[in-house]
Amino acid sequence: MQAMIELKNVSKWYGPVQVLTDCSTAIHKGEVVVVCGPSGSGKSTLIKTINALEPFQKGEIYVDGVPVHDPKTDLPRLRSRVGMVFQHFELFPHLSVTDNLTLAQVKVLGRSPDEALRRGLKMLERVGLGAHKDKFPGQLSGGQQQRVAIARALSMDPIVMLFDEPTSALDPEMVGEVLDVMMGLAHEGMTMMVVTHEMGFARKVSSRVIFMDVGGRILEDCSKDDFFDHPEARQPRTKEFLDKILQH
Repeated sequence: MQAMIELKNVSKWYGPVQVLTDCSTAIHKGEVVVVCGPSGSGKSTLIKTINALEPFQKGEIYVDGVPVHDPKTDLPRLRSRVGMVFQHFELFPHLSVTDNLTLAQVKVLGRSPDEALRRGLKMLERVGLGAHKDKFPGQLSGGQQQRVAIARALSMDPIVMLFDEPTSALDPEMVGEVLDVMMGLAHEGMTMMVVTHEMGFARKVSSRVIFMDVGGRILEDCSKDDFFDHPEARQPRTKEFLDKILQH
């Protein structure tokens, strides 16, 4: 079975500093994989290499069989099939919610404005914000803006969704509303890779957990049950991390 996302020995340097070291993993259709680890372990860098927002110097990445590392690959086209949700929403502040949802559909996918509007509003309803279609991002809470960002990504009919710490810039009481939307996507079978510190989400929703440590190494890549319920089988560094975060 072909993986939706496949990484083979991916390494990356910023000058002399190695930030990813021989990262290999495969994510199959319908899997929800959570990437966790301490700050500075390369989690966000790793997820950004998948749709070529970060270049990498060594290794291979395939998305649905398309080689991201091949200079001949049409990256804008590839990116249009990979939904990306960032820590800081990245909505256009001068455009209404509706325009934020339709712009890329028209410009990148070549949809008619009517078709883009229908799709965008359908996704806005899906994240529970249909009533806010005419507002501007600045009129919405952080949690609402992040849900609009998810709706925008979904409007492009992505084959996979990448989330880079989607809740870390939010007030604690808004985290739940974003995680609820993500849980809904997971239950519908969306293939997802999520960089997050939300271990409750990882425990409830993920199929697998990847744990990274400083230097951008993947130390663990196992089922969530193995990760959380069998600490004795994990690496010492992973156990230390789990002890710290699961005490609270």
